Amino acid sequence: MSIAKRRLSPEASRNMALAAARDLLIETGPQSVTLKAVAARIGRTHANLLHHFGSASGLQKALAAYLSDEVCGMIAQAIMKSRSGEGCARDIVDLTFDAFDKQGAAALWSWMMLTGNEDALDPIVEAIHTLVDDVGEDGHKDREMHEDTLTLVLMALGDALIGERLSGSLGLTRTSARDIAERQLEDGIDRLESEQTG
Repeated sequence: MSIAKRRLSPEASRNMALAAARDLLIETGPQSVTLKAVAARIGRTHANLLHHFGSASGLQKALAAYLSDEVCGMIAQAIMKSRSGEGCARDIVDLTFDAFDKQGAAALWSWMMLTGNEDALDPIVEAIHTLVDDVGEDGHKDREMHEDTLTLVLMALGDALIGERLSGSLGLTRTSARDIAERQLEDGIDRLESEQTG
């Protein structure tokens, strides 16, 4: 018996649908993330997905939250590794940039804004806010961490949307935005370390 035909818990069924939606997003873009397409991908009915998500915009909002939690978890691990000396600033930059580019977060954000589903961005913004509060040295009061995060996210988003064409037209390498983000993040880490030892 295939996994799609087995009786799954509501949470397992929902997670399977979100994983399929993420795959569709990466493979064919945000316009393909529909209840019908996801249902077909996992061998469920349209009604089953309606029960879990309520509508296509509900599915997209849930997908945004799913991606955010996944990505923020990976970034938090990279930050902790960097602080313990096991990782580096480039790991954090690459994870963030890849989340927006290769994992489709930038395409999803743009699509939701164009289709008037802007409230679907709330889970992403909240996940990033929570990440910063969790890893910041002084929680929500760590203003420099907030500024570094804002810069990194905006750079990753912009790079995913127009980075290839813009860097090419300016005669820069494709990794230029990542290189700049890495230098800025390293400066922030150095500043934090000097404050702690000073």
